[in-house]
Amino acid sequence: MTFFKLIILSASISVIVFGCKAKYSLDNINIGNANTFQINNFSNTADLVEPDISRYFTLSLQELLLNQTKLSLVKSNGDLVYEGEITDYKISPINATSQNTTDQNRLNISIRVRFFNKLKKDSNFEQTFSFFYDYPRNKNLIGNLKNEAISEIFERITHDVFNATLTAKW
Repeated sequence: MTFFKLIILSASISVIVFGCKAKYSLDNINIGNANTFQINNFSNTADLVEPDISRYFTLSLQELLLNQTKLSLVKSNGDLVYEGEITDYKISPINATSQNTTDQNRLNISIRVRFFNKLKKDSNFEQTFSFFYDYPRNKNLIGNLKNEAISEIFERITHDVFNATLTAKW
């Protein structure tokens, strides 16, 4: 009897999951009727300009959308359009010690994103996303440490942008 209950349960779940014509996956991704996306280059308008991070952010967002959706990347006339600018790239001391020094520094990056959905214009928005990376004060933010910091920050920001644009109910 248990074997038959397992088969019935499995069949029921399959019908529910695969039989529904919902426009989202189990990951809550919702692309509606969109087939394409376009990402315009994110410019760098921060006071402290780090070379190449605008290109790196643009490519990171493209890669995430290509890997996590069935959308195709286009250069123009995308159903979904992402654009914006890096508005802040700042290093500041944190965690003061009793000797009036700090034991950590923080890199903070903020990116303003404008999202346009040509198929559902009421989901268009502009929002700033930011995240940070803390590192020891006795280390310089260069080389591998800088790459690790920027990579971690962009991973978080691209996922936040993804969630804000593709997990909303259309």
